[in-house]
Amino acid sequence: MKFMKLGSKPDSFQTDGDNIRYVATELATDIAINISDVKFYLHKFPLLSKSARLQKLVATANEDNSYEIHIQDIPGGPAAFEICAKFCYGMTVTLNAYNVVAARCAAEYLEMFESIEKGNLIYKIDVFLNSSIFRSWKDSIIVLQTTKSLLPWSEELKVVSHCLDSIASKASIDTAKVEWSYTYNRKKLPYENGNDPVWNGVRKQQMVPKDWWVEDLCELQLDSYKRVITTIKTKGKVSGDVIGEALNAYALRRLPGLGKGMVQGGDVVKNRSLVETIVQLLPSEKGILPCSFLFKLLRAAITLECGEMERRELIRRTGQQLEEATVADLLIRAPAGETTMYDVDIVQNLVEEFVMHEQNARTDSHMENEFQEIRSPRLVPDASKGIVAKLVDGYLAEIAKDPSLFVSKFVNLAEMVSSFSRPSHDGLYRAIDMYLKEHPDISKSERKRICRLMDCRKLSAEACLHAVQNERLPLRIVVQVLFFEQLRATTSTGNSTPELPGPIRALLPGGSHGSSRSTTTNTEEDWDAVPTAEDINALKGELTTLRLGGGGSNRDLNDGAKNNAEKVGANKMKGLLMSKLFSKLWSGKERSGEISSSDTSESPASTNADETKSTPSRSRRHSVS
Repeated sequence: MKFMKLGSKPDSFQTDGDNIRYVATELATDIAINISDVKFYLHKFPLLSKSARLQKLVATANEDNSYEIHIQDIPGGPAAFEICAKFCYGMTVTLNAYNVVAARCAAEYLEMFESIEKGNLIYKIDVFLNSSIFRSWKDSIIVLQTTKSLLPWSEELKVVSHCLDSIASKASIDTAKVEWSYTYNRKKLPYENGNDPVWNGVRKQQMVPKDWWVEDLCELQLDSYKRVITTIKTKGKVSGDVIGEALNAYALRRLPGLGKGMVQGGDVVKNRSLVETIVQLLPSEKGILPCSFLFKLLRAAITLECGEMERRELIRRTGQQLEEATVADLLIRAPAGETTMYDVDIVQNLVEEFVMHEQNARTDSHMENEFQEIRSPRLVPDASKGIVAKLVDGYLAEIAKDPSLFVSKFVNLAEMVSSFSRPSHDGLYRAIDMYLKEHPDISKSERKRICRLMDCRKLSAEACLHAVQNERLPLRIVVQVLFFEQLRATTSTGNSTPELPGPIRALLPGGSHGSSRSTTTNTEEDWDAVPTAEDINALKGELTTLRLGGGGSNRDLNDGAKNNAEKVGANKMKGLLMSKLFSKLWSGKERSGEISSSDTSESPASTNADETKSTPSRSRRHSVS
């Protein structure tokens, strides 16, 4: 820390109690100056020789035959006045970063100008500030902290602006020119502990990080910090990612609990102001702030009930880089009084913002700067959409555990990413299964609406195996899964898919082709029903048969040309077994009376069962649309 000593005489100021200060000399004091609640017994001559204001006050007191004068509004109070008084007496005074601004403001108040006496206090302090204080990183920060209690004097004397410029200039210089002595809130380097790193006898050059100044500025109060960051941004030499790191560090230091995603304790008004200020200071560049930091700010803004403008800005920024988020980031607690556990509306807003941003990016892609893309690479739109779709699937699986979550909220959020291309729907299946498990009492129509979100063709083998045995899924979905598994197997071996009964084909995406409404049976409700244990057991038995048949054919794939006839026969048998399975399910429902016919349709029961089993391709088609 820089300091300056003024005067050479010994300090002879004495204290009598808490409120009396006097100069211990042989000469009797001839004036009493009251500063707030402290009374100074001093001598007129040394004071009047350097202070124009005291000259005026003493003259007024003499006219009133008064021995005392009263000064209530001097900046810095009794402590600052005492420094000025000691300077007038020529006594030793030490100025440093902690008291120099108060002394400067008090000297200005007392009008200790050069016109009164050469080398007066104002001049000496200005020299000290410009030659030492403002050249020191540490002292500039300390001085800026002291200016708040001295407003408006410190502002009018441009001490604040000089501090801001000094700090911003030092934070903006090339790191190659930065000396570690600038930083004071840091761990010691190895060579400072006597462990000087060397390589082949040559000292290694210490690399200074770009954000070397970030932690030091966390000591500033919010208003001062805001002005420093604004000045740094105005100079335009510090990258946005470093500005973002500075804001992140300040928020973590000043907002208790922010690092854990929940602001706790402290003054709510101050915390709200802090979050709103940080949002206003966020750099304008896109994609340079960590998504996790934006989510922390968003949680804090919701908890502290920040302004609508700040919340919208956070949603906009977070939504634009949603592909960087995690499921844990999205799990934002619902406001007090809500029935649901999590705030699904916020996530919907984020997805909407992401979709809008991707559309705008695609429209303006021809105007993008290639150099900017190289500096801050982003995922291609399709890849980003796939990641966001997977993210939403994971989020749906978590919120599905909430018993109070409405079907509409679940479906609406899932539909927002339904057009996003993704290779697998396993995550969505897991979410749907979790919702059906936690909400067993939903209606058939709601169950059907949820299951329509999933594309059975995009389920993995493991997911298909689970789905076929899942008693919570409508039978329609189970049949679709079985069909597409069979289709996948036959396609991989080059064989054709076996012909299925008409009602079974009607369950597949696209419905029944060539069927008429007049031959419709009332099977829609039955196929949307949850399968019984008997149905599941039948499916399991047939699946075992299929696996055995398929396994034999797979083992024969590399046996050579002489086994081709056996392979074809095995695959045909597998297809017939699949068709048999579907027919068995259908006829089983007929026998149990689950399917009722309408007045204008023909009941599937009237169809010859033997004919259905022997020639499935000739079965009469029935629409279930």
